[in-house]
Amino acid sequence: MAGLVAAVAIVGGIHEPRSFMAGLFGAGILMALGVLGVVLFVVFWRQRHTRVLIDRTGLWLDIGARRNVVPWRILAGVGLFQSQGRKIAFHSLELYPTGPIDRDDPVLWTLVRDEEPFRPGLPHLRYRLRIETADVPLAVAAVRHHAPHLWLGEAWRPGGHIGRPDRAGHRERTRARRR
Repeated sequence: MAGLVAAVAIVGGIHEPRSFMAGLFGAGILMALGVLGVVLFVVFWRQRHTRVLIDRTGLWLDIGARRNVVPWRILAGVGLFQSQGRKIAFHSLELYPTGPIDRDDPVLWTLVRDEEPFRPGLPHLRYRLRIETADVPLAVAAVRHHAPHLWLGEAWRPGGHIGRPDRAGHRERTRARRR
């Protein structure tokens, strides 16, 4: 905040400026950083109630107001994928169902990915849950404890394997369902 006040003082002529453009440039950078801070705050604030629970029933995704489960009984396998980013490693728990997936489930739709499986015989559609590096040992231990028969092991993937959910397709399917 103090930096923004100083930049405004330079632009306004209250302080001896080195140049008007330098003050304007400084104010612009400080405002951009402020906007970035607000965006990050909103993202983290919206996800503050999101929890992942693993028990004998399956893997639960709890987003505060809603909760849904991917039961172990509908899965063909569960594996851990890893990829290397620029500075950190990314991890995801991959859940391969034996049957169809509701791509527009109000809770689980953001986890659905359609990609080539890493092993023959597994479906293209699967649930992908990003896991923080610190939580990997706990998540793997929980899956291996509750569903050891489903554990497929760990595999390295190319960078950027986490991907993004199909938001455009989700909106189109949701609109078509309402009609």
